[in-house]
Amino acid sequence: MESIDVTAAKPALRNRPDARSEPLPELAHARAWIVTDGKAGDENQCVGIAETLGLAFEIRQVPASGPFGWMAPWGPIDPREGPRRRAGALSGPYPDILIASGRRSVPYLRAVRRATGGRTFTAFLKDPRTGEDSADFIWVPDYDDLRGPNVFTTLTAPHLVTAARLAAARARPDPRLARLDGPRVAVLVGGDSRHLSYRKTDMIRLVGDLRNLVEQGCRLMVTISRRTPDPLRNAVRALTSETGGFLWDGSGENPYVGMLALAEAIVVTSDSANMVSEAVATGAPVLLFDLPRTYIRHRRMFAGLAIAGALRPFTGQLVDLSYKPIDATPVIAGALANAYAAHRTADRA
Repeated sequence: MESIDVTAAKPALRNRPDARSEPLPELAHARAWIVTDGKAGDENQCVGIAETLGLAFEIRQVPASGPFGWMAPWGPIDPREGPRRRAGALSGPYPDILIASGRRSVPYLRAVRRATGGRTFTAFLKDPRTGEDSADFIWVPDYDDLRGPNVFTTLTAPHLVTAARLAAARARPDPRLARLDGPRVAVLVGGDSRHLSYRKTDMIRLVGDLRNLVEQGCRLMVTISRRTPDPLRNAVRALTSETGGFLWDGSGENPYVGMLALAEAIVVTSDSANMVSEAVATGAPVLLFDLPRTYIRHRRMFAGLAIAGALRPFTGQLVDLSYKPIDATPVIAGALANAYAAHRTADRA
């Protein structure tokens, strides 16, 4: 699952001023690490939780390739990234809280637990594949099978599309988007993955359905993925160019949140559960472009969102849906905070 990276440059230590809540007493002076292999989807989920909790955090990136990555999540860490290395992923004093995601980060989480004797509270987002006892707190989406006393589940995933960011984008709209006349429709296009590949017929159908929206007077605001196949990328570029839409080509500031904030409807492809989670946080109608071989577990999430009134299939027509924004991030953060408080209490006992 890939998500659009809406973070800016990454300073070594961050305590974001737009955190959704004041730090809880147990978290007021806590230091945190975020550990991933750099995938935007994994990192954004972790950052979303840390920001919500008001944590000061460092991003620690582990190697994404090489033999130690191949052995993850069961193998050891790369010794060059260990605590005795000045610039290693685990260098420096250990944090109070470690939030990790992605299978390559599992050995590093395990190493910190072992090195600190469990004093560092560990949280893992998504299934670590090594059992429910792999971390002190684990979040998985409802459609995953992992369960346990320390496992917390929600319908959608955590992310960075906060109510505050959406409000700011509406208050000061991106000029590139504000110029578009007519109903604005955000279009979030994913791409090929190990589970799914776009067929020629899928690409033709998507572009044709988007053209139908334009013919109804809509203006498209499109973002594509690094995984988007070139034929689809080119077809979407041509469509937006000839119909007065907008396609983010990677230049200038990323308008992703602004697109979501200004959209009267959002079209999103079914290969990315992360993008669907971000879309339903807006309260705008979400129209799902269904792809054959969509991950079956993701279909469970989409069904839940359809029942909640947030999502319908995309067939080239706008649909009027009314629902409250669905954002699991503060819910997950609250559960993690409670687990951390219990962990601290047990340590002091």
